[in-house]
Amino acid sequence: MCGLSGIVGRGWKPEQLAAMIASQRHRGPDMEGSYFDPSGLAALALNRLSILDLSSAGRQPMTDAESGLTIALNGEIYNFLELRQELKDYPYHSQTDTEVVLAAYKKWGEACLDRFIGMFAFLIWDERKQRLFAARDRFGVKPLHYYLHGDEPILFASEIQTLFAGGAPQRMKASTWATYLVDGLHDHSAETFWEDIYALPPGHSLTWEAGRISVKCWYDLAERVGPGFDARPVEAVQEEYLALMKDSIKLRFRSDVPVGINVSGGLDSSILVGLVQAVHGRDSNIEAFTYITGNPDYDELPWVKKMLEGTQHPSIVYQLDPKEVPDLAASVQRHQSEPFGGMPTLAYARLFDRARADGVTVVMDGQGMDEQWAGYDYYSASKNGSPASPIQGTKQRTTRPECLMPEFRSLAKPFSAPHPFPDALRNRQYLDTRYTKMPKALRFNDRISMRSSIELREPFLDHRLFELAFRQPVERKIENGTRKKLLRDVARHLVAASVVEAPKRPVQTPQREWLRGELRGWAAECIETALQAHGNTWLDPNSVRKQWQEYCLGLCDNSFHVWQWISLGLAGGN
Repeated sequence: MCGLSGIVGRGWKPEQLAAMIASQRHRGPDMEGSYFDPSGLAALALNRLSILDLSSAGRQPMTDAESGLTIALNGEIYNFLELRQELKDYPYHSQTDTEVVLAAYKKWGEACLDRFIGMFAFLIWDERKQRLFAARDRFGVKPLHYYLHGDEPILFASEIQTLFAGGAPQRMKASTWATYLVDGLHDHSAETFWEDIYALPPGHSLTWEAGRISVKCWYDLAERVGPGFDARPVEAVQEEYLALMKDSIKLRFRSDVPVGINVSGGLDSSILVGLVQAVHGRDSNIEAFTYITGNPDYDELPWVKKMLEGTQHPSIVYQLDPKEVPDLAASVQRHQSEPFGGMPTLAYARLFDRARADGVTVVMDGQGMDEQWAGYDYYSASKNGSPASPIQGTKQRTTRPECLMPEFRSLAKPFSAPHPFPDALRNRQYLDTRYTKMPKALRFNDRISMRSSIELREPFLDHRLFELAFRQPVERKIENGTRKKLLRDVARHLVAASVVEAPKRPVQTPQREWLRGELRGWAAECIETALQAHGNTWLDPNSVRKQWQEYCLGLCDNSFHVWQWISLGLAGGN
């Protein structure tokens, strides 16, 4: 797990790369290195967080002298040992997965991507062909951004702030902000909240050669799954899915540093703990991290205690205090560079701080099960093709487009979701997986984990699990109002029946109460900052202040629109 950066083109200066390296030290505090093409056409750099082979042999960028290929890799290829055996003729000098990627690309070219089980973003420079190849993992767990403007050198980095450090100008992109403020959409396309800065989409690769860039999709979930359903007996599917889950956990425990787990009180966390027990035995003492807010209406600590009862897992609990929020939000915003997910993101950020302080470098959590098995409440409506709010636990509208200036509001770009499947439910699952829920959650989580120099692993985001789940018919996902039907049946092999049968509880915080209570003054300041920078151009000051007062009076059942304005204030007036 690391922070990568790179430059291709003519006219850049070495100090640009040095500044980029300095800006990403939190992503890789253990080691850093750089590579400069002799022609001056390209440079790669990496800040290394050492996870596998902690010796200097794992230093990156890593070069294969025979082929002239140099790689900078961020992420983990979990099946690297199996691939290494398949590529055993390669002259290895380390025990890292990075060198296996280099060997795989040397042998198979771009086709190597299909062989990887893992999360990754990498740059490979071919010195002989003067060509750059970049790729991002199937679901976009690991980030890759680039600055592209005219004939200027192209900058690549794991984080947007690193592109700024390398010389990319900080110009807010009005159309992205308008789309976010009107429809609540972000992280659903290659565009970011900044002019001329793009994200390589999940499952895509990029090639640069002779000054030209081409981007193509190498993995699409819908294409791999196909339109049909799995007609096998449900028992066969359950057996295969359970075996895949266990294998996914085993692969993700490959590490030369301590591993911990993030847990809430829900089914997915319970399954994660059950799998750890199944793979590592009942004596496993891996630390389990949980955040709380001190509000019993939201905190899941009683469920977590019940889940860990009878195990040897130490329970590490961190309580987020509203007094921490102003400074913490500013810190997290610097790392995100774009709007993030409010108090839950801040609470997780503190949890990663605690894990790092405890000497844990790798943490696993349970992201991805709801998208696989239709776990969110609105999936019940999607089953019948009905529209539903993408935010759990709210019946009121979430955005306030009437608070925007008409000209700015017109810049919002409508998003037409693809419908690759013949059924409404899978189309909604695909939307969440590829364009809405998952991309933003993965961006939030990557930045806050790496802010604390923590590698976050997602065992349920194994593409084998997703493909199998997406092939299952609706009645194996939702039956008589019960969501995650087949998953719950599989879970009976791992966790107590009381956990399996418990209804889904949205992971929430008292954000709504805090913003109109303890944090009201701070929230008002952020909103006023947004109005000072964008009032009468983007925002209608009178409308915003009126809606803010209504919110403070308790007339709204969600705080999404208020957090949008706070986000604009946190982003500043660039």
